[in-house]
Amino acid sequence: MEIDELGKNKSSSSRRLDFTNMENDRQHISPEETPQIGKEFDNEEEAYQFYLAYAKKAGFGMKRHKMHKDRTGKIKCRMFSRSAEGTRGEDKRNINVRAPRAITRFGCKAKMRIRLKENEKYEVFEFISENTHQLVSPQKTHFFPSHRRIDEVHASQIDMAEYVGLAPKVSHDLMIKEAGGRESLGFIRQDIKNYLRSKRTKYMEVGDTGGVLEYLQGMQNRDLNSSYSIQVDEDDMITNIFWVDGRMRADYFDFGDVVSFDTTYRKYRENRPLALFVGVNHHMQTIVFGAALLYDETIPSFEWLFDTFVNTMYGRKPTTILTDQYPAMANALASRWPETHHRLCIWHIYQNAAIHLGGIFAEHKNFAHDFGRCVHDFDEEDEFLHEWNEMLVKYNLVDNDWLRRLFNLKEKWALVYGRQFFCADITTTQRSESINSVIKRYSSSKNNLRVFFEKFENLVESRRYEQLQADFKASTSAPVLPLPIQLLKHAASVYTPEVFKIFQKELGKVYDCVGSITRSHETITEYQVSYLERSRYHIVKYDSSDKTVACSCKKFDFSGILCSHGLKILTKNDVLKIPDQYILKRWTKDARLGDLHSRMYVGDHSMDDPKNELSLRCKDLSVLCNKLVTRASENKESYEFARDALLKITERVNEQLQSRKENSDGISLKDFDIVGMNNKDNIHIKGIKNRKKVLGLIELEPEMIDLDSPECFHRIRSC
Repeated sequence: MEIDELGKNKSSSSRRLDFTNMENDRQHISPEETPQIGKEFDNEEEAYQFYLAYAKKAGFGMKRHKMHKDRTGKIKCRMFSRSAEGTRGEDKRNINVRAPRAITRFGCKAKMRIRLKENEKYEVFEFISENTHQLVSPQKTHFFPSHRRIDEVHASQIDMAEYVGLAPKVSHDLMIKEAGGRESLGFIRQDIKNYLRSKRTKYMEVGDTGGVLEYLQGMQNRDLNSSYSIQVDEDDMITNIFWVDGRMRADYFDFGDVVSFDTTYRKYRENRPLALFVGVNHHMQTIVFGAALLYDETIPSFEWLFDTFVNTMYGRKPTTILTDQYPAMANALASRWPETHHRLCIWHIYQNAAIHLGGIFAEHKNFAHDFGRCVHDFDEEDEFLHEWNEMLVKYNLVDNDWLRRLFNLKEKWALVYGRQFFCADITTTQRSESINSVIKRYSSSKNNLRVFFEKFENLVESRRYEQLQADFKASTSAPVLPLPIQLLKHAASVYTPEVFKIFQKELGKVYDCVGSITRSHETITEYQVSYLERSRYHIVKYDSSDKTVACSCKKFDFSGILCSHGLKILTKNDVLKIPDQYILKRWTKDARLGDLHSRMYVGDHSMDDPKNELSLRCKDLSVLCNKLVTRASENKESYEFARDALLKITERVNEQLQSRKENSDGISLKDFDIVGMNNKDNIHIKGIKNRKKVLGLIELEPEMIDLDSPECFHRIRSC
């Protein structure tokens, strides 16, 4: 009993101490900061902010309460009360609530009332300062909802943090450090989550369709060289979306000879495949040429995508494309890009082999080595076929169905059939899949399509910044040479650092190679080159008249970098510099500073169809202008030079057009029937199609042809 009494007294003493501390804190509130009867304010908002500041110092939360308005809607009287005012109403829900909310209203009478005077100002006519419930210390007032607000500056910081992929906790901690403490920031972490949730809700109100179109049109407004295409079905529902920006187009014309194409399912509400066209630049970095969100992975969708990609790139197709073993993709490529060499991803080949031949790999340790030799090692088809058959017999796989089907596709995966085609030393689609793995960090399945587009743009920009860093490194530094060899010095001066490492590795192998002459005729000498203690050799032919070398391994044809076998023969014949014909421009430091001319120049001859001639002229000038604009914008000096030159060209073109005869034979835009995205009278897009069968398809292109004169075309191109 004594203990209870002591406990009770101790509790009462503690509460009295708390109230005393609160009163001491309140004594620091000056009379000017305390509401007084008769105090005037210019407007209701000013009165609210005044009482809000008072409540924060006093240690309680407040709210706007009752008000009266006149017929015009102007506030005549307003009451501001404490957040603990009143009592909770009767809960009409199920009485068996698992976790009812805590009670926060205790009938507190503290309040301030204002009314409108004849001079159009508001005055305090009632003020009650007594609080019937415990106040809190100034360190806790920032927890009251009334004292928490995200201003424009912090909202901008939160948006930026979300854009770069920072979690709310990380961005909140940074802002706390900047503000000097949690109580000084003005909001808590939950407010950030609520802000982001409300922001996403606004995007959802627009809808996926409206959000996507808004983003794509905004992209085109920011970048005139960007482009997008949308495919809709007969019900005007969006099925497939493809988009590129100006930099993607410029990169494609520099490095689009080899493309890796891959699709991966992003877990949106509809499981839409994300299709990426990617390649490799002169720094051996992955770059994006274009992207698409597809409705499905069927032949019609792929055919539409490949056609759209080529049209967007002004008719230029890649030399080589690498994909996985998806049949629909292969069929679409065969029908749309028959000139492009189609290679299958080696990594997928091994993955499928591990699935279908898992028992063989586990039982025979040498099977992986023998299978790999069939994929990579042989220079001649006869050698490959012999080794393949030997492998089937050795491991009792002659009747294996999967290997039989794989063999039928041997021209697409065995290097013996693909060495003569340039592949930029790429054998897998892992570059596409590595980007997909990065996208997972930038995006979430909870995001709608508009948010995804923004996250994807952020990813592309980060990749471009890495290229900018690599350009800076290549132009301001030089690799350390292990030996002062003239051939290495020359390679270091022309190649980018990453490509130089590959060349240096090949040159290092030269010292383990042995070359012997097998035959010689006039200027051509044939050698057998092999590594030490290896029976397998390569045939290298050297022509002393022009210092050309050809190796049976065809590494230069495949990767654009000389092999160790060819370098062995060049050094043997005292060639101290890399011959010009073996310096592939796409691997040099100046890869992006070369010729701007396209390959589709119409020339002076006329075509049978004037419309086709006009289309080709537009494409040709678009390629030139796109690459010029992208490069000239990189610094102020080049921008000003290009701008002045284009203004002069425009003046000359206008003068030429003015001097044309009225009966000119030029082609006008009215001869073309083009359905643009903004032509709402022709077509209405209802929304993004659900996962159902695609019926009829209609294509939409946002670009408009804007050149109507052959004379104008030649004038611009000659400038």
